[in-house]
Amino acid sequence: MNTSHLKRHTATLLGAVLAVSLSACAGMSHRENSALIGTAVGGVVGAAATGGSTIGTVGGAVVGGAIGNEVGKKK
Repeated sequence: MNTSHLKRHTATLLGAVLAVSLSACAGMSHRENSALIGTAVGGVVGAAATGGSTIGTVGGAVVGGAIGNEVGKKK
């Protein structure tokens, strides 16, 4: 599998995970919702910034989740 196929599959998988996770947000608090969205966005940004590396994706998700959690506290 070449790199372009791997990136395309990774992006598709992240999109599917985001869609499924956001559909479960109906009963969540604003803070939980913000943390979840931050995690998803952080994971995508981390993957894009590091060329799809696992460490970059997970690191971005952790940082994004923490930022989303803090933003959710303020409302």
